[in-house]
Amino acid sequence: MPTLAPPVHDERHALREFLAYHQSAFVAVAYGLTDEQARSTPTVSSLSIGGLIKHVTGVQQSWMQRVAAAPNEPQADDRPFEERAQEYQDQYLMRSDETLAQLMENLLAQNAESLRLVEIADLDAAVPVPRDAPWFPNDVDAWSARWVLEHLISELARHAGHADIIRESIDGATMYELVAAAEGMTPQPWLTPWRPKA
Repeated sequence: MPTLAPPVHDERHALREFLAYHQSAFVAVAYGLTDEQARSTPTVSSLSIGGLIKHVTGVQQSWMQRVAAAPNEPQADDRPFEERAQEYQDQYLMRSDETLAQLMENLLAQNAESLRLVEIADLDAAVPVPRDAPWFPNDVDAWSARWVLEHLISELARHAGHADIIRESIDGATMYELVAAAEGMTPQPWLTPWRPKA
């Protein structure tokens, strides 16, 4: 769980290492939380650490299914749009019957599958643009698998930033401290970011 992605030697290695790097942020940000803390929404947003972990698991699954199926469409989901939209909204919520351990198990399994697919995907393969949701462009027929992986990396990075803010709002912990703790190291004073005096 590094604080920086390692050096890379080619495009595929870069895609894999930067995806792994952003995946690891969610392991660190959840480190040491109770279920109640992971479910909490301490900012003005309705986001929680648990909800973000569910979301990035689902986002990876959805996009990587498309990469795996390219240049074909993935298996169609014939459920009504409202049902699929509700499932998508549920990704942002850690329900009372869910535990952080369960969510982390699902995340780690999906992380591994995503990285496996990065290793074997044809980066030039055409990934058809979904037509079953209003937020996808109508003027693009397909993206390359390369584009999808870059998009996924950027989405995980954005949500990792959300998770950082939420975690710091819960208990003041920051990413460098969390990475060090998760790896069994004692954070050095120079790793602790400046904080205003109370």
